[in-house]
Amino acid sequence: MSVVVIATITPQPEHAEEVRQAVLDTVPRVHEEPGCERYSLHQGRDGALVMVEKWESPEALATHGKAGALSSLSGRLEGKLTGAPTVTVLDALPAGDAGKGAL
Repeated sequence: MSVVVIATITPQPEHAEEVRQAVLDTVPRVHEEPGCERYSLHQGRDGALVMVEKWESPEALATHGKAGALSSLSGRLEGKLTGAPTVTVLDALPAGDAGKGAL
């Protein structure tokens, strides 16, 4: 069963571009991780970076949490965020059109 995750990273204004670039640099590495079905970066109008993720299983998500790409990113973001990233793990409630009602 796939797992969907929404992760929000809010940079301090003076570090916004540096944080954005660090996350952009990390995306291709995460795409290569086993079980990564989606790892898609978006930016909110408030400057927050929002990652929409989909993993093939809870085990793949757990492996991602310990992988080198995320560890490296954490080091690059240290002291540059307004607080800890928020991570929400979601369970799908598909409805309507199967292709549109779930990630």
